[in-house]
Amino acid sequence: MAQHILEGNPPVEISLRRSARARRISLRVSRLDGRVTLTLPRGVREREGLAFAREKAAWLRAQLVDRPEEVLATLGAQIPVLGVPHLVEAAPSGRSPRFDGGALLVPGAQERVPARLAAFLKERARAELCAASDRYAKALGRPYTSLTLRDTRSRWGSCSSGGGLMYSWRLIMAPRAVLDYVAAHEVAHLAEMNHSAAFWETVTALYGDYRAPRRWLRESGGELHRYRFKP
Repeated sequence: MAQHILEGNPPVEISLRRSARARRISLRVSRLDGRVTLTLPRGVREREGLAFAREKAAWLRAQLVDRPEEVLATLGAQIPVLGVPHLVEAAPSGRSPRFDGGALLVPGAQERVPARLAAFLKERARAELCAASDRYAKALGRPYTSLTLRDTRSRWGSCSSGGGLMYSWRLIMAPRAVLDYVAAHEVAHLAEMNHSAAFWETVTALYGDYRAPRRWLRESGGELHRYRFKP
């Protein structure tokens, strides 16, 4: 994608992309990393798109200011686990992070805390998502073939045609109801590889009323990406 700088205070970097499917010029600000994308339909000149971006300059800067502040997962930070905030503190001893009331104790040198926390959260995510997926697959009567974790930015989970489940490990920071809903959603795809009425009926049969956790993901899910695990 071509890169352009929108002059002003502050300057804004814009990634320009063309899309044969786009019907009109559009601007998008990623809630995950603040990236600004200007999409142009076929036949629209670049200068016309950049003029549109200049007209929207005030809106763009307001969106960038409104982004959630990034949090480095280190000592003194608050990191949610299954939706419950935990204060990260140094552990006086031990080899692995552990819970102590409302604290998450992490042993070792401070510079290694983010990596240790990431490994700990991924391990917890695998355990929770395996348990939820096993439960829903058993209720559905259809086994899955594999379960993998990734740090995906565009989706919380997926189900392949071969029965493989994939989840974002960051779901371990979401409320348990949200993690369970995503597991039910992806397991339902083992029966319905679509988003038809039959699919949503399957999700309801497995999970129940999914509207609240689905809404939480739309409104608050992006905040799970503000936690950084690399200095």
